[in-house]
Amino acid sequence: MYNNLLFVVYCVVFRTTNMIKLVHWLPRIICILAILFISIFALDAFEPGLTLWQQIGGFLIHLIPSFVLIIILLVAWRWELTGGMILIVLAVGLMPFIYSGNYANNHSVWISLSIILSINFPFALAGVLFILSYYLKKKNPNLR
Repeated sequence: MYNNLLFVVYCVVFRTTNMIKLVHWLPRIICILAILFISIFALDAFEPGLTLWQQIGGFLIHLIPSFVLIIILLVAWRWELTGGMILIVLAVGLMPFIYSGNYANNHSVWISLSIILSINFPFALAGVLFILSYYLKKKNPNLR
């Protein structure tokens, strides 16, 4: 019965061309916005008292996570299943590190969890949507 319910939901929701287009573009948009959000944190490299080259160097070093995420996005753009899995593993795998680092600074479980939610959740969601997009296109090859 559970499989029949899933099939009905699949037929009603995901059989339309517009929904497939939405599931195609939504993870890409979410991932781009999340990378831009992560990139904002690189602006803390600009401090008074440093030379221009030190500030630029620090800024580029702080952007390394964004560059890695852009590479992962490019992989996911071309190979949705692989990229989606990488995004999910990355988001889930980094949660303990982000939590422990933030908990050590603020000693608040809720603040640490909200930081994890704001940083990791968009990438996990994008990964799930990339995988969903892959399977929808596989079931409907004429709608690519």
